[in-house]
Amino acid sequence: MTVGPGSERPEERFRRLTTPRSAAVAGIAFGILFGVSLVLMRTALPADPLARSAWTGSAATRMSAALVLAPFAGIAFLWFIGVVRDRLGDLEDRFFATVFLGSGLLFLAMTFVSTAVAGGILALSRHSGGSEAEIVYFGRELMLQVSNVYAVRMAGVFMISLGTIWLRTGLMPRWLVVTTYLLSLTLLLVVSLSLWVTLVFPAWVLVISVFILARRPGARTDGKSR
Repeated sequence: MTVGPGSERPEERFRRLTTPRSAAVAGIAFGILFGVSLVLMRTALPADPLARSAWTGSAATRMSAALVLAPFAGIAFLWFIGVVRDRLGDLEDRFFATVFLGSGLLFLAMTFVSTAVAGGILALSRHSGGSEAEIVYFGRELMLQVSNVYAVRMAGVFMISLGTIWLRTGLMPRWLVVTTYLLSLTLLLVVSLSLWVTLVFPAWVLVISVFILARRPGARTDGKSR
């Protein structure tokens, strides 16, 4: 089959997709949005687990704002995972990549479940008029257990697997790998229902994203190009 003048071959009409370097901004967006969401939620929750002030008045407004920000933070986190995988490229190992991707998706799923529970408690408090105190207490504890026990530990596994990948490939400097290990161990070993502990993860993602944006694409810490 001949190709006439002015026409082009089918394969010439397509271009290979490449990840824009600016996509690393997604990690910064996640760090900011998720961090703000956690701070709003933490300041809305009273120290007394039986108190209902978190679901009424100004505290309820802060809680509502936190629930609005959480889904957008999750979307940004998915983009961050994509940026990290693109940076790994052919250096990606199936074993560590499976743990890295699985733990990241589990963290995101549990975070969404936790915020959905918080949203349900908030809606119940608005319409029950204070007659469902036991359900509100149960929902509050369930939210904290999901986010501060299970989701936080999945975030720690995410950091450990990614730190190991960086250590073996040389894509990140050793000091950043060591910092990642130390922070991940904190998330894995510290047993606490305080939402402040969770702030370690978005802060780490923000720093990593800034580092990715600042570095030349394809550069390795051993001086070789990817």
